[in-house]
Amino acid sequence: MSQKESNVFRYRPQTISFIFGLVVASVLYPGARADAAESVVLKYLFLRETISVPELATFARTGELSSTLRTYLKLAGRDPNELRRALTQEVKVNPNILSRVLNNPFGEIMLDQVSEVIHTPDNQANRQSLRGALVSSALPDGQITLIETLENYPTPEVHVEGQRLVEVAQRIQNVLRRLPNIRFWSQAPSTKS
Repeated sequence: MSQKESNVFRYRPQTISFIFGLVVASVLYPGARADAAESVVLKYLFLRETISVPELATFARTGELSSTLRTYLKLAGRDPNELRRALTQEVKVNPNILSRVLNNPFGEIMLDQVSEVIHTPDNQANRQSLRGALVSSALPDGQITLIETLENYPTPEVHVEGQRLVEVAQRIQNVLRRLPNIRFWSQAPSTKS
């Protein structure tokens, strides 16, 4: 066996698992940013407003409200700070474990519950869309925020039932915080031959 071939087998199983997870995610969710949501239809009871994702992201990151969003939240009787907290609350999560959890029966139940609040315009393929958005959000930095999830949602438009948004954001955070946080890049004893 050549030196090059033997180096391939020296990678730690955790590293190989992480790389495999990235490859699977890129195959299952190719071009997530290219297909990402452009607008959010925010609904509070009988009120409904289409907000561009960049407009919502600006509000989430800076606190700066567009006139449309300010007027809409005022009409809906909603506190902008509450919405901003829900959009920006960070949850650290291991992307590989997240993917595994979301692809088992427990994860599918959670996805179905959350999809009652965050869903596609036609209410089709909600579970798959939400799973893709969550995993895509976790991959780059091992954390998820609701605004990242909306930015990574794989349909041009995503519908959000605003009156339940804070509740579902808290539910997602509680579930994700319970996931084990396994470090993939931890130092394992090296095996020298």
